[in-house]
Amino acid sequence: MTAVNRKIHVIGINSYIFEDLSSKLQDLFINTENIAVPNAYFEKIKSWGENDFGQNKVYFCSQSNNELIVWLRSQKTDVILISRGDPLWFGIGRILLENFTKEELSFYPSNTCIQLAFSKLKIPWQDTANVSIHGRDSIKLVEALKASPSSLAIITDSNNKSLEIIKKNLSELNLIDLYDFWLCEEIGFDNENIRKLNLQESLPSDVSSLNIVVITKTKKNYSNNNLPLFGISDHNFKTYNDRPNLLTKKEVRVQILADLELPKNGVIWDVGAGCGSIGLEALKLRPNLDLFCIDKRIGSKALILENSKRLGVKPKFIFEEDIKNTLNAINLTSFENPNRLVIGGCDKKTKLQIINTLSKGMSIGDIIVIPIIDIQIIKELREELEKNNFKTNLNLIQTYKSLSISEGIRLEPNNPVFILKGKKFI
Repeated sequence: MTAVNRKIHVIGINSYIFEDLSSKLQDLFINTENIAVPNAYFEKIKSWGENDFGQNKVYFCSQSNNELIVWLRSQKTDVILISRGDPLWFGIGRILLENFTKEELSFYPSNTCIQLAFSKLKIPWQDTANVSIHGRDSIKLVEALKASPSSLAIITDSNNKSLEIIKKNLSELNLIDLYDFWLCEEIGFDNENIRKLNLQESLPSDVSSLNIVVITKTKKNYSNNNLPLFGISDHNFKTYNDRPNLLTKKEVRVQILADLELPKNGVIWDVGAGCGSIGLEALKLRPNLDLFCIDKRIGSKALILENSKRLGVKPKFIFEEDIKNTLNAINLTSFENPNRLVIGGCDKKTKLQIINTLSKGMSIGDIIVIPIIDIQIIKELREELEKNNFKTNLNLIQTYKSLSISEGIRLEPNNPVFILKGKKFI
């Protein structure tokens, strides 16, 4: 392969002011004849050449497509390609590296638009998640939002109604009230504009094509005044992003609550309670129930207490300990026997031990419900329930959530869950 001597100098900019370039880059621009510039700010950069640089310049209006690659390959002398921010961060850099050797390319990054936006907002950004939907589908955006980050920076695309998609996704994932939404336009340039949008209102129509979005978690004061009677949204419960199994999703939770056939009075045990979502919503539906929450994970008690405040209910007891210790070390006669029992968050052996131990104190009509994700343990659990005089039935809960994408709507599946129910008949 013939060696290519000419260089492609990729310069990231954050303003249209020539003097904002370093003296090194100013000299490089003055001494380079061929300049490629994105069409969005072609005229601004072309005006730099109106100064007396002692030579004529050739400007190529770039659409960042294959025509740009062909033009760059046709040049025999050094070329400057103007980019924005850091060309190697969601920019033209990746495409250039796929089409040219590293020896041909030199990169001169400036601050990224995200870095500038957070500096203007005066918000730390070391833990920020970043995603681009510029020229890309919005699947990565959905994945990022489902992780519920503390802050998320989104590079948008003016051609695919990005703002509408972001707003719809936040609403569809029940996150719209959890985030502040910052629209940052032309960051670093003369017409820079940063505004906080209220997503309960219509999106503005006067939006620059050069924009990014930053969303940051808001500090929300929770009130149980507006909670629905049944089917409380997941975002109302405090949990931890890195421990998603602490929360039983609403679609599964409502079926478990229905299967429990909650009485007006009685005792309900929520074993492996996690953040308490099942037991606490049961208590909200039936305030006269006595609720026992048991979970061995450190911090579970504080989490359940916080969610109790959010729902305006009060469990009778919260045990932050292994249920096996409860069954083995404590005289169970000092406890109230459960009329309703939910078993989650423990292994098969422990589930079998719970059924065998607690079912003995349960009466005719009392119910045990077990959410299961491991199909291999269903047979043994069902047999154990039936051995202890429970009539059983099994349901598979598989739900899909519609999510907006640039091409329309797609269905996002939730993890399937088996719900095994036993009702004592003798």
